[in-house]
Amino acid sequence: MSDPARHERLVEELARSLTPIRPLPGPGWRAFAWISAVLGLGIVLLPLSDAAAMQARLGVPDLRYAALGAILTSVAAAFAAFQSSVPGRSRAWALLPIPPLVLWLGVSGLGCLRAWLAPASNLAEAGEMRGCFVFLMGVSLPLSVLLVTMLRRACPLNPGLTAALGGLAVAAAAAALLVPFHPHDATATDLAVHLVAVLIVVGLNGLFGDRFLEGTTDRRSAATAVDTDP
Repeated sequence: MSDPARHERLVEELARSLTPIRPLPGPGWRAFAWISAVLGLGIVLLPLSDAAAMQARLGVPDLRYAALGAILTSVAAAFAAFQSSVPGRSRAWALLPIPPLVLWLGVSGLGCLRAWLAPASNLAEAGEMRGCFVFLMGVSLPLSVLLVTMLRRACPLNPGLTAALGGLAVAAAAAALLVPFHPHDATATDLAVHLVAVLIVVGLNGLFGDRFLEGTTDRRSAATAVDTDP
C-alpha cells in the first residue's frame, strides 16, 4: 500500500531541485536575431568591398532586383524555419519563401540575356568564378552553424523541413552578401556557378541539419514517453 506522506515528501524534494527554464523568445524574435547576425557580418565585410563598382552593377535592373529577391528570400526562409521549429505550427509556413524565391531565381535567370541587357558587361574569368564559389561556401558555414544551433533549441518535430528552410535562408543570405564583392556582371555561366553553390548549401544543411535537429526530437519524444509512462 502506498504511503501518501512519502509521496508528498518526494514531490517536495523534486520541486526544490528543479531549475527554472527560461522560455525561448518567439520565432519572429529569433529570426530577427539571426538576420541581425547576417547584417552584422555584412557590415564587418563592407569595408573590403568596392562601393563604386557595386553601385554601378546595381544600376542594371535585373542585378538590382535579383539582390532584392535574395534578401527577401533569406528573411522569409529564416522566419519560416523558426516557425516550423515550434511544435504545433502549420507546415504552410514553408510556403512563405516561395514568392521571393521565384523573384530571385527568375530575375537572376535574365543573366542569360546579359549581352542584350548590358552589351558592355564585364565577363567573369574562371578565377573570379572560383572566388565567388569560395566566398559563398565560406560565408555559409558560420551562418549555418549559428542558424542550426538556434533552431535546435526549439526541438523541431519536422527537422527535415526546418533544416531545408534554414539552408535556403543561409544560401540566400550568402548570395546577398556576395553582391558588394561581385567583381563582374552576371552571366549564364556565373549564375550556374552560384546556383551550384546554393544547391550545395541547401543540400548540406538539409542533410546534416536534419540529423543534428533530429537528435533533439528523439530526446523530446523519449522524455515525453517517460513522463506519460504509468
